[in-house]
Amino acid sequence: MFIGVDHGTNAMRFAGVCEGDVKTFELPRSEVAHMSGPEILESVTSNLEVDISDIELAAVTYSMGDGIVAIEDLKMVSSRGVVSIEGVGKKTGAGTRVFDAIKESVIPAVLIPGIHSKSNTDSRMNVFSHSTSPEKIGIAYNAHCKGVDDLVVSDISSNTVTVGVCGGKLVGAIDACIFAPGTQHGPLDLEAIRDVDAGKCSANDAFMNAGVLSRSPYSSVEELLRALKDKEDEAVLAMDRISLFAAMEIAAMQVLMEDHGARGKVFLAGSMGEDEFVVDRIGRHLGVKPDVLGKWSASIGCAEIARDIAGGADRILGLDVHFSF
Repeated sequence: MFIGVDHGTNAMRFAGVCEGDVKTFELPRSEVAHMSGPEILESVTSNLEVDISDIELAAVTYSMGDGIVAIEDLKMVSSRGVVSIEGVGKKTGAGTRVFDAIKESVIPAVLIPGIHSKSNTDSRMNVFSHSTSPEKIGIAYNAHCKGVDDLVVSDISSNTVTVGVCGGKLVGAIDACIFAPGTQHGPLDLEAIRDVDAGKCSANDAFMNAGVLSRSPYSSVEELLRALKDKEDEAVLAMDRISLFAAMEIAAMQVLMEDHGARGKVFLAGSMGEDEFVVDRIGRHLGVKPDVLGKWSASIGCAEIARDIAGGADRILGLDVHFSF
């Protein structure tokens, strides 16, 4: 079996791929943060119904992945493949526990990088220090494994990140703190910058509260979706905002992709990317019918990366593979 690990915003998601059969499960990050290494491994093997000795290779994502530019042997990287765990996002310690549990086990494993200013993507995108975290590479590879070489995938949930692939190679990505907001997170606008400068909040606090929920009367995604079902005007507006900005971000990525020879097939992922309202609105804005990937696409895509590396692949979406059994 080949294992993929998605270090998501709210949960650690695991997928196992074996001869076409796919198994998945998830653990809340708040729960994983209090588990020991042996407990994590026991949960993985029992939920995926596999003996630890039968795991041929695992592909793991961790935090921003900005300390590496290639797919590396997990057990050989320093600092878990990151420059620092400080920055944007929620820190619980769950990802660290999973990383260390796998590193200290007998499971062969690779670590997937994020895309950042040292990556071998379109150099014009390097005006930003960071473009996407590693799990989005898993999503893009899951889409690529459907037989598509030219694609743009937007992962829309608590935040929004969009990745472009042309000719089977990553050309660029737009990170959550740059453009389109998600439900909870988004880029810092003028008011947020003023609040940070005035000491009212940290930059990370501002980012964590810049999504569409902050401009709505709803305190959670569940409340928003219930209100949408009742067709409340504020709920429709919030979802319209998510859809509009995600469509604009996809279109912006397609401008870059045209320089590489294709506009790309549009894929959507994430909890909002699966929502019928959002899918319909984005489709209307772009004049296409997006393909929808499930919430397991990142972990399954990582497992597919592990499978293909074990099969001899030395490059994945243009990323070099530095691993040997």
